[in-house]
Amino acid sequence: MTARKAYGLLALAAVLVATVILACALKPKPAPPPPVPAILNETLTNEMSDSTVFNAIDREVREFMKYWGIQGISLSVMRNDSLMFSKGYGWADKEKKEEMTPRHILRLASVSKLITATGIMKLEEQGRLSLDDRVFGPDGILCDSLWTAIIKDSLYFDITVEHLLRHQGGFSTRGGDPMFSTRTIMVQNRLRTPPDHETLLRTQLGKPLAFVPGETQEYSNFGFLLLSMIIEKVTGTDYETWMQESVLRPAGCLDFHIANNYYQDKYPNEVKYYAQPDDKPVSEYNNSGRSVVRCYGGNDIRALSGAGAWAASTAELCRFVATIDGRPEVPDIISVESVRRMTEWFDPDTFSLGWNDTKPTGEWTRTGTFSGTSALVKYFPDGECWVLVTNTSTWRGAGLAPFTTEMFQKSRAECSALLPHRNMFYVQEESFPE
Repeated sequence: MTARKAYGLLALAAVLVATVILACALKPKPAPPPPVPAILNETLTNEMSDSTVFNAIDREVREFMKYWGIQGISLSVMRNDSLMFSKGYGWADKEKKEEMTPRHILRLASVSKLITATGIMKLEEQGRLSLDDRVFGPDGILCDSLWTAIIKDSLYFDITVEHLLRHQGGFSTRGGDPMFSTRTIMVQNRLRTPPDHETLLRTQLGKPLAFVPGETQEYSNFGFLLLSMIIEKVTGTDYETWMQESVLRPAGCLDFHIANNYYQDKYPNEVKYYAQPDDKPVSEYNNSGRSVVRCYGGNDIRALSGAGAWAASTAELCRFVATIDGRPEVPDIISVESVRRMTEWFDPDTFSLGWNDTKPTGEWTRTGTFSGTSALVKYFPDGECWVLVTNTSTWRGAGLAPFTTEMFQKSRAECSALLPHRNMFYVQEESFPE
């Protein structure tokens, strides 16, 4: 072989090698596997959010608890649909020396209305109802002839689904909130047992409305009970089951439950609820004649249904908000249009759909309060969402929310820029901050 041929063969080999290398370099790499969703209430621990980065949050929460006499708090923080922080403070059950953790679930009170409103929007998207649908009467959703026959005030036939969502249905609590007046309703209607939802509805339909539906508003738990009954009528399934299967599980929320009334019936990972030390025993809601602690038998919590009975962890509640906020990082369970309608701002005197208030700046608020519970969901314009739930009543009642917001603002001022770049909604391979 001549030198020229040898050099030619070497050059050809070099070209072939270079071609193979280039082809390998240009070959598309396989896409990384999708992140594995974490089962939040089984995987999260307090230690995952133990870091000097969070010192300001820890300090603010502990001072808040001490000032308001709160036994336990669960707090989770999300930014741009990523769960950055989730931690429990104080006691989940003081008598059992059980510390609060992110895995514990707590009653959410009226934060439940946000969940119910989402279910209604889902049904509208499926074409199974419209927000313009009438609620009562022959052409209404709740069209049972017995109920229609009870109605004496024709204004009932003007109530729409949207009126109920916006607390514009015409119902008033001036004579007492029917959802928290079980004992009185039993006496007035000569009932031997607490009314189920159908019986409660019958006791209310014979009364006149307080205002023309749609012309003004008054906060109404009863209106959201009607929405729960509408969901049952349209789906043919009980409210809790349909919401779990069709709304919550698709959102990645696996541990939401309708709460029970008594400590002995609480869920395995549910907290114990506490009243303030000076809160006196009250008569049991079922007219048994017994005296009970207000948060265990003072009211029929389970009967609140979609108006206020859900229990969940703050981490899973963050996950739920991530699926109804219109952001792309976590797929939403409702359409962009439904998100827009739920968060649309009209004026300071108009309730949003499910949310208490959605400001034009992009700040959204949902509160919840009853005996043994105070809850706040605060979604800020910069994409951060802070969720806090207590297991203790305070003397401020529903008025605690502004003070909770103030605590959020102080913590955000010191910690927002330091929050780690991680997402605990998914199984983490990297270590957590020390």
